Amino acid sequence: MSELEHKERRARLQHLLEEVGLDALIVFSPANIRYLSGFTGSNGLLLAHGAEAILITDPRYEMQAAEQTDCRVKVARGPLLKALQALLGRLQARRLGFESAHVRYAAYRALAASVPAQIRLRPQEGLVEELRAVKSAAEIGKIRASMETCQAAFSEAIRRARPGVTEFEIAAELDYQMRKRGAERPAFDTIVASGPRSALPHAAPSTRTLKAKELLLVDMGAQRDGYASDMTRVAWLGRISRKAARLHRAVLEAQLAALDHVRAGRSAAAVDRRARQVLRAHGLDGYFTHSTGHGLGLEIHETPRLGRGERRRLEAGMVITIEPGVYMERFGGIRIEDTVVVTRTGSENLTRIPKELIEL
Repeated sequence: MSELEHKERRARLQHLLEEVGLDALIVFSPANIRYLSGFTGSNGLLLAHGAEAILITDPRYEMQAAEQTDCRVKVARGPLLKALQALLGRLQARRLGFESAHVRYAAYRALAASVPAQIRLRPQEGLVEELRAVKSAAEIGKIRASMETCQAAFSEAIRRARPGVTEFEIAAELDYQMRKRGAERPAFDTIVASGPRSALPHAAPSTRTLKAKELLLVDMGAQRDGYASDMTRVAWLGRISRKAARLHRAVLEAQLAALDHVRAGRSAAAVDRRARQVLRAHGLDGYFTHSTGHGLGLEIHETPRLGRGERRRLEAGMVITIEPGVYMERFGGIRIEDTVVVTRTGSENLTRIPKELIEL
């Protein structure tokens, strides 16, 4: 991202701080620090105050910070909170927010002890995450490239799936193919689950070998240039059974109905409800055990969540997943997931891999 985009983000944050009555904010989340400054190091704090932002990091990242950010950089030779304390002593602020969702209790106690008496600490949640919910054109471009990497890796790796190969081996091949195509890493721990284990929505790969006449579920995503993608597809080893075909048709119908319901202004709960209505018509809603989707970007799970009771309205520029599924103990699970961009009149699907039940 350009320095101009980072400055615009910090300006929007300043408007938010004024709205909630804060003079400054201490940013702890690495993803939020990256969003506001461009810094990608593993150890840092960002103090946002007015038009100024100060990045605090340690000597390992001195050169990296100078290259990546236009913020003022403070290199701490000891604990970052000690360096922050020195800055707070000179800060013309009375109401100081901090990201309570990203601070361990011990760090909070140290922070509270270091704040000058004239400054009041106020916990805040979701301020920067709210800014991140709607993506810029540049961010959408990065997610699109991440999705292309994910799909190319899947298309190559799935050809190696056959009876006798382990879930571990397929997961390793998927991760290798993503890295080979430019991903920094998987966006999350790649899910490969076969047979009855596919009924576990977030199953970790195991030493179990793939067997004929069973399901194979793959849920994967790439992290490329900082941005995540997410996709799930399902295969059947051998000639597809009638039961697998019937369940897959129902899930696909639910997924397409939910996709058709996506547009700016519609509530997240309404999209989730549409998927459940279709599965209920097939007598399968009781086997759908998670939300219909979630936002993604710098992190794999971001605002909004598409689930029951979610009043949040979708906005053009949000990037979300649509992923209904059914999970039957002893038989297996089927989930179909795409990554899409919310538009004013509908959505743009970034996932091009066919959704049909793959016959291996």
